[in-house]
Amino acid sequence: MGIEEFGGGQGPRSDVLVVTTNDVPGHRVTEVVGEVFGLTVRSRHVGSQLGAGLKSLVGGEIKGLTKTLVETRNQAMDRLVEQARARGANGVLAFRFDVTQAADVGTEVRAYGTAVVLARE
Repeated sequence: MGIEEFGGGQGPRSDVLVVTTNDVPGHRVTEVVGEVFGLTVRSRHVGSQLGAGLKSLVGGEIKGLTKTLVETRNQAMDRLVEQARARGANGVLAFRFDVTQAADVGTEVRAYGTAVVLARE
């Protein structure tokens, strides 16, 4: 598995800037649109659970689950960006992920932040 399969986040030319900070240098917030989020729930298939169980005996990274989690986080972030764009925002501040188990059937991943309209100073 190459490094490109472990990464995530935005491409360099996204029309909605997503940052973990509360402000963006060189920009000012002209409007606060409000909270936005992206949500997805993924279940693990039997093969990955078996592989994870075997890997726990010998230790080491469970690459299949790592790849699935990266894909899940990227999907949640894409949904957050779609929601921000649909509400007229061009930025999301204070971006965060939250990951929990969903009723023992899968992993719930939430991407959330504050949608804003940014203007260059």
